[in-house]
Amino acid sequence: MTTPPTRRFAFFEGEYVPHEQARVPISSHVVNYGTGCFEGIRAYWNGEREQLFVTLLGAHIDRLLRSARILNLGYDGTRDELCDLVLELLRRNDLREDSYIRPLIYKAEETIKVTLTGLRTAMAAYCMPMGGYVDIDRGLRLAVSSWRRIDDNAIPARAKVIGSYVNAALASDDARQKGFDEALMLTGDGHLAEASSSNLFLVDGDVLVTPESSDDILVGITRTAVLELAVEMGLRAREGRVDRSQALAADEVFLCGTGVQIAPVAEIDGRVIGDGQPGRITMALQKRYLQVMRGEVVDHADWRTPVYAETDSG
Repeated sequence: MTTPPTRRFAFFEGEYVPHEQARVPISSHVVNYGTGCFEGIRAYWNGEREQLFVTLLGAHIDRLLRSARILNLGYDGTRDELCDLVLELLRRNDLREDSYIRPLIYKAEETIKVTLTGLRTAMAAYCMPMGGYVDIDRGLRLAVSSWRRIDDNAIPARAKVIGSYVNAALASDDARQKGFDEALMLTGDGHLAEASSSNLFLVDGDVLVTPESSDDILVGITRTAVLELAVEMGLRAREGRVDRSQALAADEVFLCGTGVQIAPVAEIDGRVIGDGQPGRITMALQKRYLQVMRGEVVDHADWRTPVYAETDSG
C-alpha cells in the first residue's frame, strides 16, 4: 500500500492554508515588478534531542522588517508576530529534518502602476526540507563575473529585494554555464563584493578579511556569526575593501550564508587557492558553526530557537 504524501502548509492572506492554495495572480504587482522582500532562514534537526532549531530567527526577522522599511512597503506586522508565525508554520508541517523557511512581504495589488505607495501589502511564508545547497565538503570553483553587483543607489543592497535577485541569477547562471560552481561579483569600481547569493571571506594567516558593508553587499546574518566565532577561536577578523588579486593570493577563501552555510573555495578563475583543498581554518569554522546551530554544544543557545516543546539548555 502506497503511503499518501505529507500535506504541506503555507501562510497566505492571513491564514495557514494548504501549500497549493498559496497563489498570487499573474497581474499582481510583485509578479510584474518584483516589489517585495524576503528572508531565507534555516532550521537544523538534532536527532538525539528530537528537536528542530531555527537559526538566528530574531536576526532574520529584524532584517526582513528593515528590508520592508527600506522599500517603503508599509508593512505593520511585528517582530514577535513574525517569529511566532515561522515557528507555527514549521510545527504545522511537522518538519523533523534540516529545513528552510521563506517569509515574504510584497505588494499584492493587481495594477500596472509603477509605484509603491498606496498599494496593498501582503505577507506570506512557506517552508520545505533542505539539505545542502552546495557541497561544503569539497572546494568550490569560482569565476569572477562580468555582471557587476547592484549598486546601492540603484537598488538597496542591504535589503533582500525580490526583483534584485535577477542580478544574482545572471551571474550565477553565467558561471555555471562556463563550468564553475559559483560567481564572484565586483562592485562598480572593481572591488570584490560577494558571491551571487552569499558573502565572501579570505584567510590570510590568522586574519579573516571580508568586504566592508559599504561595498554593495547584503550584510549577511551568517557573516556576522562567522566574525564572532572567528574571534572566539583566537583569530583576528576585519572588514575592508578587497581586491581581486587579494583573493587569488589568500591562504584560504570561503563563502558563507544561510544557503551555502560555510563553503570552502578551491579555485578562482582557474587559479588554485592555497593547496587547492578545503582550508584548515575554513573547516574549523564550518564545524563550529554547525555544532552551534544544531544544538550540539551549550554555547550560543540564543542563536537557535527550538520549534517543539523543549527548553534549549544545550
